[in-house]
Amino acid sequence: MYNEALNKALDIGYAILKKAGSALDAVEATVRYMEDNPLFNAGKGAVFTNEGKNELDAAIMNGKTLAAGSVAGVTTIKNPVSAARAVMEKSPHIMMAGTGAEKFAKQEGLEIVDPSYFYTEDRWKGLQRAKKLDSATNFILHYDSIQTARVKEMKYLNQSLKDRDPEKYKEIKNRTDMLEKELKRDADLFQFLKKRY
Repeated sequence: MYNEALNKALDIGYAILKKAGSALDAVEATVRYMEDNPLFNAGKGAVFTNEGKNELDAAIMNGKTLAAGSVAGVTTIKNPVSAARAVMEKSPHIMMAGTGAEKFAKQEGLEIVDPSYFYTEDRWKGLQRAKKLDSATNFILHYDSIQTARVKEMKYLNQSLKDRDPEKYKEIKNRTDMLEKELKRDADLFQFLKKRY
C-alpha cells in the first residue's frame, strides 16, 4: 500500500519532468499528492499535536535562485506546499505562520478547508497511544522520587504517632495506612508498566 502510493508520487513528478516541466512544478505536484493521501504524515493524515490539532508546515526552495518559501503551524490550508511556493513567489517573505499564512493563502486563491479535513482515525488513535505511553513513561521516570517522598512522610508520621496525644492518633494512623496502600499500589503499577513498556 505505502510502496504503491510512493511509486504514484514518484510517477507524478517524473511525468512533469519528462514533459520538460520545472523541478519546482514536479516537487509541488508530488508533495501535493502526498498531502492529499492519508497514508503520509503530511496534509490529510498528518499527526496530531498533543492538544489534538493538525498543525502543518511546508517549505520549498528554488535551487537555481536560492529563493525559498515556507509556512508553519497552519490548520486550514489544504496543500501547505502550494502555500509555501506562493510565499516564495508572491511575497517578500521567506516564512509565514499560523493565521497570517492562512490569510495570505486565501488571498492567493489556494484551497482552504475546515481543520477537520485533516483528521484520520489512525492518527487520532496514534495520539491516544502516545499520550498513554507518555503518562506511563512519566510515572516510571518519577517513581523513585514519589516513593521516597511517601516513605519519608510515613517515617515522619510514625514518629508523630509516638509523640502526639491520643486524639491525633486516629488521624495520623489513617494517613499512614493510606500511604502504605499507595506505596503498594504504585509498586505494582511500576512493575506492570516496566514489563509492558
